Parts: sequence; C-alpha cells; structure tokens
Amino acid sequence: MLDKIGIAKRIAQEVKDGSYVNLGIGIPTLVANYIPKGVNVTLQSENGMLGMGPFPFEGEEDADLINAGKQTITEVPGTAYFDSALSFGMIRAGKVDLTILGAMEVSENGDIANWKIPGKMVKGMGGAMDLVAAAKNIIVAMQHVNKAGESKLLPECTLPLTGVKCIKKIVTELAVLEVVPGTGFVLLERAPGVTVEEIRKATAGKLVVEGEIPEMIID
Repeated sequence: MLDKIGIAKRIAQEVKDGSYVNLGIGIPTLVANYIPKGVNVTLQSENGMLGMGPFPFEGEEDADLINAGKQTITEVPGTAYFDSALSFGMIRAGKVDLTILGAMEVSENGDIANWKIPGKMVKGMGGAMDLVAAAKNIIVAMQHVNKAGESKLLPECTLPLTGVKCIKKIVTELAVLEVVPGTGFVLLERAPGVTVEEIRKATAGKLVVEGEIPEMIID
C-alpha cells in the first residue's frame, strides 16, 4: 500500500518530457518533487505562473511566491508571471498537456467530483472545471476509499460534478487504473503488498481485471 509520497512518485512516472503540466491541490502538488531526472517539464499554476519548481526547503520559503493553493513554492530559470486571465486563457486554449488533480469521487465513466460536499462551506471551485474541460490528459491522485472505508471509485458520482467523461487514469494507495467509458476501471498495476481481491473489495464501480496484474515499481 502506498502513502501520499508513493502516489506522487508513481504519478511522476506518467509525466512526459517537454510537456506543460498543471498540478492540483493536495497530493498532486507533491509530484513536482519526484519528476524523474532527464524529464524536463514546465509546471503551470492558474494563479499566474509558468515555471514552478519543487517545494522549498524549510527556512527557504518566500511568502510572496505561492501556487494556486497558497502553498509556498520555488521558481526555475525562465519562470514567467502573468495575470489569471492570461493563465486561464492558456488552459482554455488547450495549452496544458497534463493535469493532475485530487478527487472526492470518480465514476466508471470518467466523471469527476472534486470541489463540493453539499452542506459544507467551500472556498470555491478554483480552476478545476476549466482544467478538466480543456486539458489533453487528466490523471487523478486520490485515496481509494474515504475515512468511513467507503469506495470513492463508483458506478456514478453522488457529489456535484466537476467534469464528465474526462478522467483517463487514477493512482490510489492500492492501484493504478485506466478509466474506459463504457467498460469501467481497468486495473493496470497493484501497489506493493496489495492483492487484486483487496482492490476489488475497495472498488464499487465495475473493475476489469485482465490477466496477471503486475506490482507497481516505485523508485
């Protein structure tokens, strides 16, 4: 079973050289610290930054340098700053190759709910709806079950949707799954020490298991 860092490390393996990537709040922000050597990517933040670096070491934080989640970050040589209108123009024009988001629920058709639980106060949707509508590839980093032990991979989402049929892949503490609308959650890899049966029990939506499922390799 993976912890949050393990999930981030596994997703970092999906990042392609030369791509433009947007990282959502939560586990996705950790991906910046584990991008493989030799893979050069440009990280974009919807609050107006192109060229984010990894998280700063303790004591080296710059309170004026933050991402869209108000976390302190670093910059890389050539970083550009601009207003949010231009930033969302980049997103809506399809300039982002990969978006990595957290989620409360994902359906077997690739729908995602990640911004609101009815009855609870929220700050707002942020850029999630624009990102899921325009990004070329969307990967979700999430826990397989909630605090009550209930599956978050469902036949249909029960919470307000952020996007419809847009999620391509999911990485949880238990597994890597491809989302194929009309087919379900296709199991690609299982976390170290996790069995297919454990993944099956934790997945409420349709789980497709074909052949021998390999164990994830986490560096």
